Amino acid sequence: MEANAVGAASIIMDSETLRRKQKEKLKKLQATGGNPRPARSLCCLTLTNPFRKACISIVEWKPFEIIILLTIFANCVALAVFLPMPEDDTNSTNSSLEKVEYIFLIVFTIEASLKIVAYGFLFHPDAYLRNCWNILDFVIVFVGLFTVALETINRIEGIETPVGGKGAGFDVKALRAFRVLRPLRLVSGVPSLQVVLNSIIKAMVPLLHIALLVLFMIIIYAIIGLELFKCKMHKTCYYSGTRIVASVENEKPAPCALGGHGRECSINGTECKGGWVGPNNGITHFDNFGFAMLTVYQCITMEGWTDVLYWVNDAIGNEWPWIYFVSLILLGSFFVLNLVLGVLSGEFTKEREKAKSRGAFQKLRERQQLEEDLKGYLDWITHAEVMENDQEHREGLLPLEEGGSDTESLYEIE
Repeated sequence: MEANAVGAASIIMDSETLRRKQKEKLKKLQATGGNPRPARSLCCLTLTNPFRKACISIVEWKPFEIIILLTIFANCVALAVFLPMPEDDTNSTNSSLEKVEYIFLIVFTIEASLKIVAYGFLFHPDAYLRNCWNILDFVIVFVGLFTVALETINRIEGIETPVGGKGAGFDVKALRAFRVLRPLRLVSGVPSLQVVLNSIIKAMVPLLHIALLVLFMIIIYAIIGLELFKCKMHKTCYYSGTRIVASVENEKPAPCALGGHGRECSINGTECKGGWVGPNNGITHFDNFGFAMLTVYQCITMEGWTDVLYWVNDAIGNEWPWIYFVSLILLGSFFVLNLVLGVLSGEFTKEREKAKSRGAFQKLRERQQLEEDLKGYLDWITHAEVMENDQEHREGLLPLEEGGSDTESLYEIE
């Protein structure tokens, strides 16, 4: 009984060990973006190659991913501290940052090289360049190396190239602008950011349909405003006999009306006359279709739409223009533009569900693999116990002596 209990305890212990190993394998699979290991890498490196095994171990090492993320953060800080100057001028801080850029480039190059060796480059379904985020990383690294190569060629040819980038040879300053893409590498290292960005990309087609709807509404309201408010915004109060605009201190000029229920000139010695450029330096008006669309778009964004409403009220009265603007805000801002948030929210929910499904599938695969390993282990234990019992049984039987009987052999055993 004690032997059976010890055997059961050892089996349970070994099953827990298998479970722990399977969890470690799942974590490694998630850390590498789900990339399985191909049989060959770069057409020559097999899974048993020591160099490739070392590369796989480094890439699947959790601190390695943390080091890369910290390097990306440091690169973002360096890009934020860098101060561009005109005429390729520089200072000590910029010069130091330009030298630090080489360190970042070396780290990113080593990372890309290790992943290419570990997972292959291109010629199998789950290679390094088959992942769109890895393509972004590879382009950034390639442009950086290409820039350094051009600077080296210019230096060998005797062309002076300042640290800022522009010299008498090929202008590498434009290539250095690609450094601003490096913060995007955070997306490839943080799965939650990938979900958000994927949802935005998937929402582009629905957002295009909403953009067409917004454009249609702007055109409709621009045509209505063109018919109702054309040439109504170019009258204001002038001092009598002059072309000097009259306004109260600290207030901007506003339209007025010669008759009706519009604004009247309240300052003594002033009169309402035409010829004014219009409110907002002549930008806000409905005199032509283009500026009418611009004014409607300003109202839809709710940026100063009340000022536009007050100017129209000053020009023609406040009896009915509010209907036009209130309906524009309700339909344009509160309904149509909020459809953008609805589409993004829907796509984000879909991408999150996909991510959850992938996680559930990986857990199911882990559980199935664990059950298969445990079943194989138990079968091996059972087979080993049977073989051990057979061996003990064979060792317990002694061979018969010549001339002896079976009974005598049994007596000798006893």
